[in-house]
Amino acid sequence: MSIAENLARVETQIADACARAHRPRHEVALMAVSKMHPVECLLEAHAAGLRLFGENRVQEWQQKAPAAAHLEGLEIHLIGPLQSNKTTKAAELFHAIDTVDSLKIAQRLHSAAESLGKILPIHIEVKLSPEETKHGLPPEDLPALLESLLPLTHLRPVGLMTVPPWSEDPETARPYFQRLRQLRDQSLATIPTLTDLSMGMSGDFAVAIAEGSTSIRIGTALFGKRIYP
Repeated sequence: MSIAENLARVETQIADACARAHRPRHEVALMAVSKMHPVECLLEAHAAGLRLFGENRVQEWQQKAPAAAHLEGLEIHLIGPLQSNKTTKAAELFHAIDTVDSLKIAQRLHSAAESLGKILPIHIEVKLSPEETKHGLPPEDLPALLESLLPLTHLRPVGLMTVPPWSEDPETARPYFQRLRQLRDQSLATIPTLTDLSMGMSGDFAVAIAEGSTSIRIGTALFGKRIYP
């Protein structure tokens, strides 16, 4: 099936999930995860109407960006782990960084954004999964990090992000989504702009929507299996 056909199917599923959760469709952004797919897939998705995309690596997007420079309304978020030596280039290339997990990374992004004369939206990635392969800030460290972000005026913390353990049963992700929502609610007193919840992927986004997700990250259901290793 084409990306446009996949998108139509996914949109129907999102609308159904929103209806079951008694939420309007416009409350949930659809991020197309184009990481590990050639830029031609992104171009096709853009032609199908998608504008919000997630890329995993600074270098990968740097290679793709010239071919997508002419696209109108394109918004690219970094959704993979960010190394401190890539922060300057990340602040330059991406519209937002969704995987901030330390004060060091935040400070380096702030310095880069200040040099660029921009305000950079960020999500804090919280590690709620026990899996060693998952990245993110331990939840007990979140309050201190949020306090430390207050002076960094060239960053705009807009939400939290998490990746639950993989499972064939989407219901196993529900406690992780519930926990992220609780952390978000507790954090609003410190940073009122921290309203977004980036959670839910191809296999579990309906559960994420039911638990309050404001941005779902959809890759396989749109693009199929990853092409790059």
